[in-house]
Amino acid sequence: MTELRQIAFYGKGGIGKSTTSQNTLAALAEQGKRIMIVGCDPKADSTRLILHAKAQATVLETAAKAGSVEDLDLEDVVKTGYRGIECVESGGPEPGVGCAGRGVITAINFLEENGGYANKDYICYDVLGDVVCGGFAMPIRENKAQEIYIVMSGEMMALYACNNISKGILKYAHSGGVRLGGLICNSRQTDCEYELAEAMAKKLGTKLIHFVPRHNVVQHAELRRMTVCEYAPDHPQADEYRQLAKNIEANQGQGVIPTPASMDELEEMLMEFGILKTEEQEAAELAALKAADEAAARQKELEPAE
Repeated sequence: MTELRQIAFYGKGGIGKSTTSQNTLAALAEQGKRIMIVGCDPKADSTRLILHAKAQATVLETAAKAGSVEDLDLEDVVKTGYRGIECVESGGPEPGVGCAGRGVITAINFLEENGGYANKDYICYDVLGDVVCGGFAMPIRENKAQEIYIVMSGEMMALYACNNISKGILKYAHSGGVRLGGLICNSRQTDCEYELAEAMAKKLGTKLIHFVPRHNVVQHAELRRMTVCEYAPDHPQADEYRQLAKNIEANQGQGVIPTPASMDELEEMLMEFGILKTEEQEAAELAALKAADEAAARQKELEPAE
């Protein structure tokens, strides 16, 4: 029996976390790994590329139709997709009503109590956005996920979110076994992106697991509700996800307790790479722009009228 690894993908909203996680898990499934995805996002979009579906019926909505979660069987909420990957979506209330974290808690408890995690190599939690509420933090808080992988980029807000998620991991690391597995840079082709990702990993005391280059084939596959490994298995981008999967596979037991940066330290790092400018630099740039505008205005005044 292989040891069950419970991993989670976190990251800023819109960073490409669900796309990255599904492509990575498809690559792990190609290696023969037995996988379950537990989608922890009310949008229920954590499994669409694996199931080739718009949205999977969630645990909460299925339980509401049946009467209660106690009236459900595993087959009511677990669907099987690409390469035998089993998929579950926790679901949530209507937008603006109630706590979406309740769906995460309900789904995880139901799966554990009904043997959903049996005979698996990986349980993967795909978690909405940042660590801001207890329900979404449950995979960390309740010691469910042992390895957290943060999907980030060289964009400033993605780095802020990465640091904030690390603070959430640190909060529960000493009372449980949760660890930061590493960073995954989903490239947005920003300036000094690879170097900045490496620096961020070093700042947090972890490592950059993989740098995923940007390519339009990812979007082409998504439009067909497929992972790149399935849509274009011979494309170099598919090999990037396969390498990411191999790196995660080899990373077992190497997670760390993160060392989040202070806001000042984070901004100093951004300044070092020229992403964030000092007040003096901003003032100099504004003065240069103003001088250029004034020069252009004077030149226009000197031009003869037509």
